[in-house]
Amino acid sequence: MALLAQGGTASASPAPQGGTRPIENSGLPEWNSAHLRLAITAAGVALWSWNVDTNRFTMDERAFQLWNVPISDDVSFDDLSAHIHPADRDRVKAAFAATRAIVGPYEIDFRIMVGEEVRWISARGQGDDAGIVGRIMFGIFIDVTGRKQAEEGHELLAGEMSHRVKNLLAIATGLTAITSRSAKTTADMAQELTNRLTALGRAHDLVRPLPGQGGKAALLGDLFTVLLAPYDDMGAFSGRVRVSVPRMGVGEQAATTLALVVHELATNSLKYGALSSPEGVLDISCAPHDTEVTVVWTESGGPPVQALTGDGGYGSKLLNRGMNVQLGGSISCDWNPEGVIVTLKMTKDRLTR
Repeated sequence: MALLAQGGTASASPAPQGGTRPIENSGLPEWNSAHLRLAITAAGVALWSWNVDTNRFTMDERAFQLWNVPISDDVSFDDLSAHIHPADRDRVKAAFAATRAIVGPYEIDFRIMVGEEVRWISARGQGDDAGIVGRIMFGIFIDVTGRKQAEEGHELLAGEMSHRVKNLLAIATGLTAITSRSAKTTADMAQELTNRLTALGRAHDLVRPLPGQGGKAALLGDLFTVLLAPYDDMGAFSGRVRVSVPRMGVGEQAATTLALVVHELATNSLKYGALSSPEGVLDISCAPHDTEVTVVWTESGGPPVQALTGDGGYGSKLLNRGMNVQLGGSISCDWNPEGVIVTLKMTKDRLTR
């Protein structure tokens, strides 16, 4: 396939009427196809051409490797389309068809399936049938999987941070309401609210991992106690929040994930559940087994509970991701009208990491 043209150096000369001045000789050696091939290989670029009449693709060896298809002189657009992710296939077909009407360069990013692996490819080329040469359009493929994964990671982090900030504002509002019910004077309220917010800060420290802390991060009971202290009567851990779990160590990674899960459940309870009511009670119990740990979160005394409909929001996705991926377990909810019962199941070896 002749996708690379012989090149040479340019000399300075007056620009033709209505044209542009050629680039002056920069002293670089003449570029031939071998030089260009080395540069293309170093850049990770794969070459392709598309005959718009026969719908046939011609590609270099790197392109065949990128798509993970056998090298062949007879590759159609439909052959390649079969490897495109189903969610992107129609969009890519429409975009390639539209390139013939585009004047100038174009670019489209899409996913392809290589076995079970998902790769992101950026296809770039030059549109406009008016400037087409021999009914063939030329372009390149670039593997942009790393960039796309980084972008997805940034979007996930931004969404999670936005969700946390909204939760913290909701918690601050709820803690203010809780404090106002028990405080007799404004001074008492200010002091009690300050104590609650300080406890919330200590709990929030458990949500972010700290470097250099090897071994066990905390005991399971202490972890729940610290995380839920802001929502209890100050100085009375046997009050409306009751924690009853066996003595068990929690690893650093698991403590961070479990803190996120408890933080999310407590926020929901403060908004809609038992912690939103002065008579509400929260019980935390645990039943460890040989390979699994089951924590039961039981709310009572709050407003009537309504079952969640649909897939839930970002908080629900955060809970499921934490329990399934990080802790190797599951989360289930029993929407009892008297109070929700949440069952957290975790793999024992994951909990101690």
